[in-house]
Amino acid sequence: MKVSVIATVMNEGPALHSLMDSLRHQIRPADEIVICDGGSTDNTVAILETYRRQLPLLIVQAVGSNISQGRNRAIEAAAGPIIAATAAGVELSPNWLAELVRPFEEQVAIVTSGWFEADPHTPFEVIMGATVLPELADVDPDTFLPSSRSVAFLKEAWQEVGGYPEWLDYGEDLVFDMALQKRYGRFAFAPEAVAHFQPRGDIRSFGRQYYLYARGDGKANLWPKRHAVRYLTYLVGLPLITALIRSRRIAGWPLLLLGGGIYCRRPSERLLARTQDWAPWARAGGLALIPFLRLVGDIAKMIGYPVGRYWRYKNRPPS
Repeated sequence: MKVSVIATVMNEGPALHSLMDSLRHQIRPADEIVICDGGSTDNTVAILETYRRQLPLLIVQAVGSNISQGRNRAIEAAAGPIIAATAAGVELSPNWLAELVRPFEEQVAIVTSGWFEADPHTPFEVIMGATVLPELADVDPDTFLPSSRSVAFLKEAWQEVGGYPEWLDYGEDLVFDMALQKRYGRFAFAPEAVAHFQPRGDIRSFGRQYYLYARGDGKANLWPKRHAVRYLTYLVGLPLITALIRSRRIAGWPLLLLGGGIYCRRPSERLLARTQDWAPWARAGGLALIPFLRLVGDIAKMIGYPVGRYWRYKNRPPS
């Protein structure tokens, strides 16, 4: 069965090399690779052109397109009945495509969820990856919604659910996943189809990322209960605990430490498992940074979510 790998890019520049080189070294090569460029003004297209002789590459131009539009244009241009989606800036494991395609060859899948893992380049990125990215043990394969860094589906299934939602700029892959899951049920899971990507390397870009994610949640009306719990925690629960501490009642500090410990326990376990060769002081510094990162992420989400909700109220997108 012909398999088309698709991605959309915008001003990716040298970051494209990791993706394109890893596509060159797939155990099961792609029959076709379709990359949609959203109107890059750097050397993105020039870098792509250097791979034409090495890969079955088709470059599609869609100036001004968002991520959803770019993916849809790439899929429209793809000839294969199986679409494998990925993204710029990732490095794919050599067996990525073979593992994604296997359930289709065995005729047990309409959609296959791949997996993703952090590829940190600095100690800060190690801490960031441990803080924000789950491990395989943290997810339920039956309900896992894959990132479009690593997912495969039948082109006819993409058509059936209307493609990626072009009115949505962030969180679009989750909305697409939900539409597929509602239509076709449980996805096949391929944990060895791994896309490696670099976590955010500084606080500012991390905060912006989570602001945009939460804004997308608001636009798409995703996870309203989860966001409500976050507001209740920070706007009601935390002030109550602070009042207890200021009143010098001993219950305040234990409650704060207990809540913070529960909230940071799993990221701390992941960090300790990944830093066994670090010096004790470095591991302690990493553990101390986790609550701060979680706080920054939560504040960014609490700012972004109402912005998205307001946009939804004004624009009335599909339910």
